Amino acid sequence: MSLPNHYEFLQISPNAEPETIQRVYRFLAVRLHPDNPDTGDAGKFVQLKQAYEVLSDQARRSEYDTACQSESSGEPPLSNSIDFMDNLQGELNRRLAVLAVLYIRRRTHPDSPEVSLFEIESRMGFPRDYLDFTIWYLQKKGYISRADNAEFTLMADGVDFVETQRLQIPVLNKLLTSESGVSSSGADDCAMQRAERTEAGPIVLPHAMPTHVPVERRSQKDRRRR
Repeated sequence: MSLPNHYEFLQISPNAEPETIQRVYRFLAVRLHPDNPDTGDAGKFVQLKQAYEVLSDQARRSEYDTACQSESSGEPPLSNSIDFMDNLQGELNRRLAVLAVLYIRRRTHPDSPEVSLFEIESRMGFPRDYLDFTIWYLQKKGYISRADNAEFTLMADGVDFVETQRLQIPVLNKLLTSESGVSSSGADDCAMQRAERTEAGPIVLPHAMPTHVPVERRSQKDRRRR
């Protein structure tokens, strides 16, 4: 999903002042309104309203600008390679994608791990209207938290799930290693490569996402060896 270029549609600079945005909107609203018999255009009028709703709100404009910068970096949306539409499988993939996006952010920016809904929508290439259930589920599980400004953060339980399950769930591993800039080292990296080489057939995800996966404890003797 490619983001609409609101600035280009309004024919204004990305640095335009709020007063300029409002003035251009009023001018175009009169011109494009469906009731205008000469220049009315219902489709463009809807685009105009969408552009104004985003650019006239400081928080949404900031999110939009950030998403545009991410898109211009050349990274394809995750929906190009991951199926988010297939009923149950698509929903499970959406949950994993949100976790992966937030995990990568927390790993690469530990001091500012928050990710806006607009950024998640842009990175996934998937409309936010279809993410309501996904977000609700991940919040209820305690994997993510949502601030009042609609920014999301991966919690400790979410980190545990991602790190213990990435080798067990091929699509999660794919999300974390494909153009993410986040990689493992040593044995984990080799194990992931082996898992990728042996993967065959359609990707099947578990129907339940456990809150906690036990990690084998080392004996005191093993720890002394290290």
